[in-house]
Amino acid sequence: MPMDLETHHRIPGLTADAVAQAHAADLATKGKYGVSYVRYWYDEATGKVFCLVESPSAEAAIAVHREAH
Repeated sequence: MPMDLETHHRIPGLTADAVAQAHAADLATKGKYGVSYVRYWYDEATGKVFCLVESPSAEAAIAVHREAH
């Protein structure tokens, strides 16, 4: 299955706790779309979030995020 590194740029008010909660929501939703999250990182200094994901398509990965949060 293809791997992709998604980058989410600065989101106002984002915290490490909020990222962890969003990731938990992704994990609860991922099976519906055939997506598997390998790891995520949050760079507090830049406000960027990186998600390493195995997904049948980029659209499937986006759909998980859209539905989960």
